[in-house]
Amino acid sequence: MGLIFSCIASIFEAIGTALMAVVNGIGIVLQAIIGGIVSLFDIIISCLTCGSMGRRSTAATTTSMV
Repeated sequence: MGLIFSCIASIFEAIGTALMAVVNGIGIVLQAIIGGIVSLFDIIISCLTCGSMGRRSTAATTTSMV
């Protein structure tokens, strides 16, 4: 009798492992899609702002005394 319960427990454990693998796969795919969308918006914003958003100007500013 203990053998049957052990077999059924192993079957349920295998099913649970397979379901968790599917859920993890879906999570990885969604993470990749969201990362791609964020990168696309980053490129669009960078193009619209001529790449100057978030950067400091490195040119020295001089004031004229005229």
